[in-house]
Amino acid sequence: MTIDLFIPCFIDQFHPDTAMNTVKVLEKAGVEVNYNPDQTCCGRFAYNAGYLEEAKALGDKFLDEFGGDCPVVSPSASCIAYIKKRYPELFFNTANHLNVKRLEKNVYELTDFLVNVLHFDDFGAEFPHKVTYHDSCSALRGLGIGKEARQLLSKVKGLELVEMKQNDMCCGSEFTFTMNHEAVSVGMASHKVRNAMNTGAEYIVSTDVSCLMHQKSYIDANGLPVKVIHIADILAEGC
Repeated sequence: MTIDLFIPCFIDQFHPDTAMNTVKVLEKAGVEVNYNPDQTCCGRFAYNAGYLEEAKALGDKFLDEFGGDCPVVSPSASCIAYIKKRYPELFFNTANHLNVKRLEKNVYELTDFLVNVLHFDDFGAEFPHKVTYHDSCSALRGLGIGKEARQLLSKVKGLELVEMKQNDMCCGSEFTFTMNHEAVSVGMASHKVRNAMNTGAEYIVSTDVSCLMHQKSYIDANGLPVKVIHIADILAEGC
């Protein structure tokens, strides 16, 4: 199977290792990865800031770049949820209406694709650490996934997964919300990180780099003894 890989702009700019590890994981699962170097942004940040015309322009570009028949896979639940939920609104009754309908059924978050499409969950990875899993709002509420990541983590040798209290609570990481409501956003990050630390976990794992970046900012600002890691970076330990 061949897939088109979508790497969101913030992963490309701030966590390129996660992008490369995503490629390793997909290839380990027997997938041929096609990467279009002209890709940029799906428009999520513009949309959330209220710039709808700019979001549509970026969406048009995205639809041109991912207009084939291959599944589109991304290591970002937040971007995939945005595409699935907001593109149908943005492009309703436009020239791209049918293209969005096609894409909506053919775009996947990484763990969803691995477990529910490929039925591949054991990468031979080894990660001898205690971790706790952060359910991002986009993954849990937007896409209805969460068990997939836990299934993948359960196959990692040496990894101990411990659940935190209120694991379905938002960490406050949406960028425009963070800027416009800083105190509330920091308070939500504090609550999430403290719940994670109370498990004794060494790492907070998620499918969303944006959430992990937000939590890491709070961790670093307060000198806390816990780290963050994307699930692709753990699974790639076996690739």
